[in-house]
Formats: sequence, C-alpha cells, structure tokens
Amino acid sequence: SSGINAEWPLRPGAYSLLLEVASGKVFGADQPVILHLLDIPHCMEKLNGVVMELEDLALSLVRGVVATDDPMVAFADVDVALLLGAFPRLKGMERKDLLAKNNDIFRVTGKAIDSVGKKSIKVVVVGNPCNTNALTCMKNAPSIPKENFTCLTRLDQNRAKSQLAHKLGVSVSQIMNVIIWGNHSGTQFPDARHASVVLNGVIQPLTGALSDDAWIKSDFITTVQSRGAAVIKARGLSSAMSAAKAIGDHTRDWWFGTKEGEFTSMGVISDGSYNIPAGIIYSFPVTIQAGGKWSIVQGLKQDDFATEKMVATYNELQEEATEAAKLAAEADN
Repeated sequence: SSGINAEWPLRPGAYSLLLEVASGKVFGADQPVILHLLDIPHCMEKLNGVVMELEDLALSLVRGVVATDDPMVAFADVDVALLLGAFPRLKGMERKDLLAKNNDIFRVTGKAIDSVGKKSIKVVVVGNPCNTNALTCMKNAPSIPKENFTCLTRLDQNRAKSQLAHKLGVSVSQIMNVIIWGNHSGTQFPDARHASVVLNGVIQPLTGALSDDAWIKSDFITTVQSRGAAVIKARGLSSAMSAAKAIGDHTRDWWFGTKEGEFTSMGVISDGSYNIPAGIIYSFPVTIQAGGKWSIVQGLKQDDFATEKMVATYNELQEEATEAAKLAAEADN
C-alpha cells in the first residue's frame, strides 16, 4: 500500500483532493492507499466527519485512514506528503509577518518528516508562499534528499494551457510544454514560447500557430499571474477544484513520469540551470522518469524579455529566502 499524508484536509482544496487520491486518479486504479490526515487540534471533531465520509464512499482502494493532530504520527512511513496547510495572509499583514508564521509551521513539519518520514518520501508543498515554505521544510529535513521536495506550480501551468487553448480554439489536450518559471506569485513567468500545439494531427510550434506575439508577452502573462486573485474576487474563496486537480496532476506525473517528448513545471531545488543561482526552490520545466527522478530541461533558448522576467521572479524568491533564513536564525537563538 502507498501511505499518503494530506495536511489540513478541511480546506476546500484538500477536501476535493481526497476524492482524487482515494478513487485512484493519482496513484492508479490498482494502487491501494492508506490516508494520513493531519489537522490542527481544534479541528479534530470536524476531521472525524471527513473520516466518516471517506468510509461512506466505500472505495476499495482505501485500506486505512489515520486522522491526527500530531505531525510525528501523520508523517510516519508515508510515501507522499501533500502539504496544503499554511497560515493565510490576513488583511493588513506584512509579507514579513506571513513568512514568520509559515516559517514556524514548516520548521515543525520539516523536522517531523526528517524524524519519522521515509528517506524516499516525496513532499509536495502547496500552502503559500509555497516556494519558500518548501525551502524551509527541506532545510529542516537534512536526512531527506533535496530533490524530494517540490512545490506546486501546476495550477499556474494548467491556467496557462487553458488560456492558450481558448485563444486557439482547441482542446487543452492539444497543447503541451507550456512553462511556469520562478515563484508561485505575481512575479511568475508563464512562458508559451517553447510550447507546441497539435493541429490536424501535426505537432507544431504554438507561437507560429497563434501568431500573436504581443498577446503572448502581455495579456497572456498577466492573466495567468493574477488568476488566483481573480478567482478569489469572483467567488470569495481561493481555488479549490482546480487546485485539487493540479495537485493530483503534479503528484501523478512525479509518481509515474512524464510522457515522451513532454515536460511539466514544478518548483524544485535550483542547480544553476538558466543562470538561476543554486539553492532556492524555483519553478523549472522538468522531465520525470518512472519512479520519480526528475531532471531540469536544458537548452531552451532565452531572449532578453524572458531573461528579465526570470531574473525578476528569482529576485523575489531570493528576498523571501533571505528573510526566512533570518527568521530561522532568530528562532534558533
């Protein structure tokens, strides 16, 4: 069986995600799962209601459910940890305060994973600021390989694919290799310049088929960058269904690997590729082998426009990482 930890399962995105995982959409129709559900102490009664619902689904793949408020129980021997919980940015809150709150959460999480997690555990950080939260978690779990920590930019990629498909009047299944570079924030760089589209059975460069470079460099980018805020403004809540689908997509590709000739975007530890300094969690295009070994796609040409966007989002991430390191040093003193 595959042990899966889903953190903060009362969040709408987590609630939607549980059905994706439990029904076999993520790990396969023949892969039994044991679900570890972690939430904060005062939510345990509601969490027990979620356990009842999981039982009432009567799904054959669910071989066990563990509901707990103890990270040491939640992360014990799990194969995959999906970390949705993070402190939200409240009205009037400075970014520094948000980083401080989440620094505390992800230090505890990282230490628990380091202590009781499998050394092969795959960690997907969703709670924002997810890149820096993933970095904090990774730094507090030194016995786990750095490559085993990722953050979610698949929702941004899915949003980008949807915008492109709508513009071209095709199905999203006909579009591949759209890239999200950098931070999961308003500085991210959605990049369609290396994407392809299948038209009349033939794979061709998307930019040539679209023939609208001005849109690719303006409205396309800003629409994807601000989509999360637009959803919140429209429904009064953050993305739930689409976030759950994206977490499932990210995790399934990490588990099974990417298709031949295709790559996907994930926040991973930088190694100097594309002149992004090593040591931060930055979204890159990656290919993934079956079993989970990922590699950053190399050799994609960058023009001045792209370089400027990629550096801008790196600079924001470096500021966050510096602030998080300062907070960690203060906490240790």
